Amino acid sequence: MKFAWIFVFSAVLIWSAINPADYFTWILEVAPALIGFTVLALTYKKFKLTNLAYILILVHCIILMVGGHYTYAHVPAFDWIRDYFDLQRNNYDKIGHFAQGFVPAIIAREIMIRKSAVNGKKWLNFLVVCFCLAFSAFYELIEWWVAVFSGGSAEAFLGTQGYVWDTQSDMALALIGAVCSLVLLGRIHDRQIEKTQQDHRPNPTSQKTF
Repeated sequence: MKFAWIFVFSAVLIWSAINPADYFTWILEVAPALIGFTVLALTYKKFKLTNLAYILILVHCIILMVGGHYTYAHVPAFDWIRDYFDLQRNNYDKIGHFAQGFVPAIIAREIMIRKSAVNGKKWLNFLVVCFCLAFSAFYELIEWWVAVFSGGSAEAFLGTQGYVWDTQSDMALALIGAVCSLVLLGRIHDRQIEKTQQDHRPNPTSQKTF
């Protein structure tokens, strides 16, 4: 799976980098995917995640790279959806912000469970949702800081498209994404965590006895 993951990531990254709509926007949008790839590479041997987590991270990276290539306001498929349903804006960015809650929820959940950071499923779910909301809010702050320091050149990165409640709706979608992730994938994730922990437990029969 590792090599397939790297192949897909690299192929989409290369495609995304070829003649993007705007290179400055591309760098801003793709940077989180590159940072995530680096973190995964550095932690792979010491803290290997479940296959579910890796797949979701890859999907999130692809969402970022597609948005970086076209800019979030001009992804062709969502232009068609906007025109067909007579919507006011291209809503591809909302997919990205839903994923911003959906994917980090699994990552945070896995770390908390495997590190025994929380006792009780209710507290676990509560803190995972809190983390996702905090992560989403911090990303909105980053967008604000980029806009302040770069001026009008960050307009495509912000992707508000004139929607006055864009920031609030982005965080609301991250919240919904986190809750959906916990509800839909919680049991599957538990089984994969258990399997991962079993695979990493030392085998007593393989140890030498004197």
